[in-house]
Amino acid sequence: MVMRKDLLNVKGLSEGKVEKMLEGARKLCRGCSFITGAELMEKRKECVYVTTGCQAFDEILGGGIQTSSITECYGEFRTGKTQLVHTLAVTTQMPTEMGGGNGKVAIIDSEGTFRPSRLVPIAQRFGLDPEAVLENVLHARPYTSEHQHLLIMALAAKMVEEPFKLIVVDSITALFRTDYSGRGELAERQQRLMGTLSKLTKLAEEFNCAVFLTNQVIADPGGGAMFVQDPKKPAGGHVLAHMCTTRLFFRKGKAEQRLVKIIDSPDRAEAEASFAITEGGVNEYSG
Repeated sequence: MVMRKDLLNVKGLSEGKVEKMLEGARKLCRGCSFITGAELMEKRKECVYVTTGCQAFDEILGGGIQTSSITECYGEFRTGKTQLVHTLAVTTQMPTEMGGGNGKVAIIDSEGTFRPSRLVPIAQRFGLDPEAVLENVLHARPYTSEHQHLLIMALAAKMVEEPFKLIVVDSITALFRTDYSGRGELAERQQRLMGTLSKLTKLAEEFNCAVFLTNQVIADPGGGAMFVQDPKKPAGGHVLAHMCTTRLFFRKGKAEQRLVKIIDSPDRAEAEASFAITEGGVNEYSG
């Protein structure tokens, strides 16, 4: 999963060593060649669905947030994105028969909005020990997009040793938008963003874990506010759109109601569901 040129940049690795490493990796990796559709279907059965905490939400997703893929949710502030992150940080740790992932959680908190105290009532709702839940959540606060990338690389080493089932980046575009401003840096920003997303894709597939990204929205001046009901679009452009497996759009409803819509998915039709934010995290909407 690593380019030859990147391996050659590692101190101490000669061309001969790199060739031997690549040859050995090709022999060990079952995904380096063609497989039949039947074999792929059997492999896909290993995927796990992590519950969102809301049955209606789970139903449109086919069971919940899927492992071995990247799920992105975008929307304005106060639409429930970070609250879903807190809920998934707990439900991922539940046994698979209860809709969980039976694994640990890593949260890369680029906006500084993660609150461990929120996990306590959510854990109590699902009958889990809050202290044990907090121990199984790994948190990091990056301040630059480069720092964020390095944290993902460091996480890869930890995933070899410990059973992680969820990686969260909240949000994926915030630091890129800060570090690269203006049209002059747009191409470099998108290239760096693609590199980060590529790493996350590899981790998701190699370790069969779910990657959940939150994203910001930006005004779309060319959207034609006169004709479009909500002229906003997710940040990150086409790079993010192509790299994410499933895209979810969050918006506010009446009172405590929140609405989620599947915008893009390879195996789920466009659908919409309602949910509510309660003390116990994402929950059913009963309005």
